[in-house]
Amino acid sequence: MLALGSFKAAFGSSTGSDNFPAAVLEPSLMAQEEASLVAAAEASAVVAAAPPPELQATAVEPAPEELRPSLKHALDYVSRRYRVAPEALVPIFETAQSIGREVRLDPLLIIAIIGIESRFNPFAESAVGAQGLMQVMPQFHKDKLPDDAGEEPFLDPVTNIQVGVHVLDEAIRWRGSLTGGLQHYGGAPTDPATGYAKKVFAEKKRLEKAVRTGSSQA
Repeated sequence: MLALGSFKAAFGSSTGSDNFPAAVLEPSLMAQEEASLVAAAEASAVVAAAPPPELQATAVEPAPEELRPSLKHALDYVSRRYRVAPEALVPIFETAQSIGREVRLDPLLIIAIIGIESRFNPFAESAVGAQGLMQVMPQFHKDKLPDDAGEEPFLDPVTNIQVGVHVLDEAIRWRGSLTGGLQHYGGAPTDPATGYAKKVFAEKKRLEKAVRTGSSQA
């Protein structure tokens, strides 16, 4: 993955059809499911009474949002393909789901990148020092770390995904397209064959196929 510090120099003079707003989540299995879940939630919503004062002081943090059914099917597929325990994949998929909604990227795209970059090994490190699930370069992206990051934040699965997705989102916005952003993220912004982006899209299609197969068998 290239450093985003080179974006302005690399893309400041771009012209033509590639100069348009960043790509966002396009209509897909994820988008359709999101819409149906929102509609169901609105239909069944009720106004909850505020807890008494004595209970407010001891309120706990809300539990992580449950994975939507499609991501559960994708998780099963990833567990089998990469031979990773499902329990270890749950926080990865939960983070992809939440950060994907935040930046309007399909969580399956995020999962596909993780598969390409690290094969779901949170301790992976490249020859040039890229670390973790999304192979983030620590020397260039410490500014994106949360304030409560630990001593080895880039090896923490949740933190690594949060930083990696923000790096990708920034790349897409600078480059002006999803394909261009992926190419820069993969360290090959000038590859005319867009090989890295094609690898990610192919992996995403395999995930989508697993989702459809799992849904039909549920």
